Parts: sequence; C-alpha cells; structure tokens
Amino acid sequence: MKTLDSLGVLQTFVQVADTLSFVETGRLQGVSASAVGKAIARLEQQLGVRLFHRSTRSVALTAEGELFLARCRRALDELELAETELTDQSSAPRGTLRVSLPLASSLLLPVLSDFKQAYPQVRLDLDFDDRLVDVIEEGFDAVLRVGEPGDSRLSARRIGTFRRCLVAAPDYLARKGTPREPADLLQHDCLHYRFPTSGKLELWPTPPEVSIPVSMVCNDVDTRVCFAQRGRGIAYVPEHAVRAALAAGELVPVLDDYAKVCGTFYLLWPSGRHMLPKLRAFVDFVGERLL
Repeated sequence: MKTLDSLGVLQTFVQVADTLSFVETGRLQGVSASAVGKAIARLEQQLGVRLFHRSTRSVALTAEGELFLARCRRALDELELAETELTDQSSAPRGTLRVSLPLASSLLLPVLSDFKQAYPQVRLDLDFDDRLVDVIEEGFDAVLRVGEPGDSRLSARRIGTFRRCLVAAPDYLARKGTPREPADLLQHDCLHYRFPTSGKLELWPTPPEVSIPVSMVCNDVDTRVCFAQRGRGIAYVPEHAVRAALAAGELVPVLDDYAKVCGTFYLLWPSGRHMLPKLRAFVDFVGERLL
C-alpha cells in the first residue's frame, strides 16, 4: 500500500478498535460498513495476521490486534504532534486525549466533566484501571496515579492529596462491637484490597505486630464499600469514596485517631517531547482544581 493509503487504513483500524463496530466506524467516516470491513481485511492480508475476531453480533481485538493498536496510537500521536508543532501554538486544544485513571476516581470526576465543558474540542478517552499501565507503550497521553512516581521516562506533577479511613456500618458495629485500638481488629471481619500489579494486600494503619484478619479480598473500591454498607465488615478506603455514605449515616468512621493516612495524586505524562496544547491544558486544569 502507498504511504498515504496506509495512514488512512491505520486511522480506520484505530477507530474500529475504539468503537468495536464496522457500522459505527463507517458512519463516523461517511462510508459503508462494507468499505470499512474491506479496508481492515486488506490491512490484515498485508500484515499476515488477524486483527479482529468477527461474528454477526460483535467485533473484538485479537492479541495481535491489541499489540498493533498500541503501535498505531503512538504513530498517529506522533503525526498529530508533528502537525501541531508546525501550526500556531496558540490554537485551541483539540484532538483525542487518552488518560488512565484509578478505579476510585470519584474525587476527579467533576473536574473531568468541567474540563470537557471548558475544552469541547478535546475528545476524552478515559480508561479506569488500577493496574500499573505503561504510559508510553500503551499510548496514553497521561495517567493519574497514587504514590511517588518511579518511571524516569515520565514527567510528573503533584495534583492533590486525599485521606484514607476505616469505615463500617452501624449495625455491624452493634453486632460485633466497636474497635477501640488496632489490636481489636483481630476480632473483626476485614475487607481488603489487593493491588492488581503486585498481588499484595494494601497495608492497614496498624502496628506490624497486628496481623489483620482477611474476610474478603478484591481489587475494587466500590465492592468493599458495598460490603461495608451491608454490614459485612470493616473496610479501609479513600475518604472521598465513602463521603456520601458517611454523611447519610450508612457508614461511620472506625479507629479515626489511628487512621490518619493520606495518599497523594500524581499526574504523569511522557517526558522529552513537545507538550501538545490538549495535554498542557489538561495538566494545568486538573492541577489547579485538586491542589
């Protein structure tokens, strides 16, 4: 294929991967679903691999398709970067902004909504996942993560802090008793978080000699909040994830004098390259509103 033809097919491939629909991609591009399907088939023939699993009801990326998608995103991002560098840098932020965020992002959701209102030409592509993504290899523009950044390939900006707290439902505490000191947790049902990347359990704000019992383990905040609200045990969660439940009296703080641990949000993005207007606007907007 000619270079310009290849670029068009790559853009089509990425759009199909985003929509998982030949019909929707055709609608967005102003062509038929059949034309989209033929373009993808030609690309697969040239590459010698199948990029999508197809059925009458669905389209899904193959493992090879997932790998190729990450490469295509980077190539198209570089093209957008080159185009931007050759145009007026004062132009309004525009284009797709791919951001990875942790599952517990309720604190940030209003800010993201306000950013979209302020910059309507920026298309937000938000990926919620607690795993440690590879920002560069997976083609993200930015990631929001908790804790000190450790990747030298990334620039970082501290954008805010949040408090963690131990919570339980009033009826659970009425049945099991209210802990007065960390050692009392040994007699309780404790709902734990497992880090997806390391597989380790999150440490609770207790002395090392107190081995916290494990009643349930998951890698999701909402599940632990739900279990706690329904009286299944004590959970250690970000305060912003239970603010409404605390205000409504559905949950109450436990061992509040001991659980005064704060986490820090960092916004990370690839360093060593020109910062596109859409990313600069996002970093500044989020940073100003969460600090």
